[in-house]
Amino acid sequence: MINRTPTVVLLHDGNPPTELQRIEASAELRYAQAHELPAAVAGADVLLVWAFRSEAIADAWPHAEALRWVHACSAGVDRLLFPALRDSEVVLTNSRGVFDRPMAEYVLGTVLTFAKDMHTTLRLQDRKQWQHRVTERIAGKSALVVGTGPIGRAIAGQLTAAGLRVSGAGRTARSGDPDFGDVHASADLAHVIGAFDYVVLAAPLTEQTKGLIDADVLARCRPTARLINVGRGELVVEPDLIAALRAGQLAGAALDVFDTEPLPADSPLWEMPNVLVSPHMSGDTAGWVDELVDLFLTNLRAYTEGAPLTNVVDKQRGYISGTEN
Repeated sequence: MINRTPTVVLLHDGNPPTELQRIEASAELRYAQAHELPAAVAGADVLLVWAFRSEAIADAWPHAEALRWVHACSAGVDRLLFPALRDSEVVLTNSRGVFDRPMAEYVLGTVLTFAKDMHTTLRLQDRKQWQHRVTERIAGKSALVVGTGPIGRAIAGQLTAAGLRVSGAGRTARSGDPDFGDVHASADLAHVIGAFDYVVLAAPLTEQTKGLIDADVLARCRPTARLINVGRGELVVEPDLIAALRAGQLAGAALDVFDTEPLPADSPLWEMPNVLVSPHMSGDTAGWVDELVDLFLTNLRAYTEGAPLTNVVDKQRGYISGTEN
């Protein structure tokens, strides 16, 4: 138990949401952008990472001598797993549970958009052009969800309920999974990807998953397949995806994450008629910041009382303790 008010450093990108001010009732809250972090983190108990793509934490780490806990306002923690943090006694937690269902709904929405050709309908409507077409059913279609953690399982539930046949891909192959049935090894992706109509990426970014979807894997896709990425942009070799789409090696892609964010204006992905581009928003629904704050405050109370924290990340493996990816 801590017999004083904890000091929390909030790492932000220059425009922190006002909802985060609620933390001030439970802690001494220091706001810091990247260049301010070394001074701000000195003597602090907790680092709250709003700017989850920041590279500043590793550089500021030598000044974090009193730090005991780092919390990410995101599901992914790949930017935080630098050696000094990974090998320290500092506890790392994430925001598991806030984004799972919204991201699953986004994936289902993109599946329906492709199947019902809604993206084409909107473009035709903009031109006041009446063009009758036939569309596809989703019942009976197959989907491979790459990443069998909480977000992947929520996606599997949504797609299964909509009538798709869902399998998974994760670190190890196995059968009898309650949400996926069969789980294929991600290393074998090139050998199995051709069996699926939809490939959904929801895996964390690790050394093993970076560049997982490359030219070789894309060449094995069905030409009618669609790729949906809600994980990390770096899971896909972006130039290989662009080339595959141009060559007709797959029918389309829905991308919420990219190598470079914001997506550069000169990226060919913007103008491809079979590509859906969204600005890293698949998990952001009305009230999401308040949910993040509620989760953090629950853990902050546990921290001050000396109780176990929830959503503790296995720093050596890169995901929530007790889950599989």
